[in-house]
Formats: sequence, C-alpha cells, structure tokens
Amino acid sequence: MFTADHLRFFLEVSRHGRLNEASRALGVDHTTVGRRITSLEKAAGRRLFDRTPAGWRLTEAGHRLVGYAETVESTLVAAFEDQTSSVGSLTGSVRIAAPDGFGAFVLTPNLTTLRQAHPDLNVELVTATEHKTIDTREFDIAVTLEQPSPRFVVFRKLATYSLHLYATREYLESSPAVTKMDDLRDHTLIWYVGALLDVAPLRIFDSILADGRAQIQTNNITGHWLAARSGLGIAPLPSYIGEPDDSLVRVVAERFSIERTYWIAVPRELTGLARVKAVDELLSNVVAEHPHLTSGQ
Repeated sequence: MFTADHLRFFLEVSRHGRLNEASRALGVDHTTVGRRITSLEKAAGRRLFDRTPAGWRLTEAGHRLVGYAETVESTLVAAFEDQTSSVGSLTGSVRIAAPDGFGAFVLTPNLTTLRQAHPDLNVELVTATEHKTIDTREFDIAVTLEQPSPRFVVFRKLATYSLHLYATREYLESSPAVTKMDDLRDHTLIWYVGALLDVAPLRIFDSILADGRAQIQTNNITGHWLAARSGLGIAPLPSYIGEPDDSLVRVVAERFSIERTYWIAVPRELTGLARVKAVDELLSNVVAEHPHLTSGQ
C-alpha cells in the first residue's frame, strides 16, 4: 500500500538517482531503500524507476507520482512546523544558499531584520559561487546566478545587478593610462580561478580582453574586492560592492558594464513553509530598498 513513508523513500531516490546517495540522505542502509521502492512499485502495479548503469531514472509513471509525493511531503513538513512554532515567531533552522558576493555584501548585513522578528530561528547561510549549489538541493531557499531547472524547484527572478571594472586612484595614477579596453593588457587584472569557474554567467573575461587572462586569480569575490582596494590591480566587481567603497573608482566606465541576474529557488516540497516564506520576503525587501539592485519583479 501507499504510505507517506514509502513516498519519502521514493522522493529521495528520484532526487539523487542512486540508492547509495538516497540512503545517506535518509540515514538508512541502501538495501532498505531498495526494498521500499520495490514494495511501492508492487503497490502501484507498475515500475516507477528504470534501473540503469548510470543510475535510477524515473519512468513516466514515476514522473506522474513525483508531484503528488511532494504535496504530501510539503503538507507533513508544514504541519510539523505549525505545531512546533510559537504564535508569531518561527523556530528551527533555515538554510540559505547564495553566491559569495550577494551573501556577504547584501544578505548578511540585513539578517538583523530576520533575527529581530524571529529570535528563535537559526539561520545557516552557505555562500559559494559554483554550479553545484542548486544541483545538491541542500538548502531551504537559494539565490543563484543561473536560472534553475523547474524539475525540482520553484523559482523566480530576484534582481539584476551590474558588473563594472574598479581600481584604486593610486593604482591608476602609478600605471599606464586606460582609455580603451585594449589598454588593460598593460595592467594586472583580478578575477576567478579560470579552471574552477563553472558558473556560465561569470565567464565574462572575453568581454574584457578577447585573448587576455587574469594575473591574480582567486575563487572568492571578497578576494577580488580586497585585492583591488589594496592597489593590486583592476577587478570586475558588482556595483553593490564597488560603488559604496570610496577607495575604488570605475575604470573605462563608459566602455564596460555587464548586467547579470539573481534568481530565487525553493525546493517544491518546502514552498509552503513559514520560515522559507519569511526569508523570501526578506530577500524581496532587501532588493527593493538596495540602490544598486533592480528588483526582478
């Protein structure tokens, strides 16, 4: 027979595609996961997964079941949250995933608002600018630079921002003049470690120099900012980092400006949770009030 517990096993296998990974998420042995799936398929009277060397893939019947299973999961989680939270205040934990720049320079300074409204809510902010952030789904709500796939998450556009080139006045005064983009060949450029950059919207170096490369590379945007403000060279930075810093000025401002988008993603089964809604509302308010972000709405 169908039970909520069987559906929980079904969902984890559908999300991970492998018994071993699903078993780790569930905290049980992989053979237990296999037995539960077999039992569920017998009750359904049809195969829900195709077992392949590359992993377990949902059949057409399995795809149809996912939506119903997520509705059950979401209802159970919301019911538990409702019974364990005080009226008007949230408890438990909420995990937010965000790119380094947005997480450190935009979200963190505004967490005070969330903390004041819900002092018993624990906030986990995981910052990383990498493609696998969404793929792992180890978050309650995420901000991402890449438009998510609608397969397992509900998403919307959060904001747009601009990237410009920044350096200190002292660096520019002691270095060759920069009046056009090609002049940047005579300068120290700062950017991500190319071999580790797997986020497509940030592969922008060809827009700076067609065959150029960064002489200073670090996989964290805080490192870009600190390197630029210390006079090490020129770095592309979001305007929300570069503009408030009085030690930095734009370089070839009229020739280089790139617009990028932030998206909000929430796993489908978590969209009804009050703590997720609270963070979503916070993010929308922060963007609406920020001078260097344009609301996606």
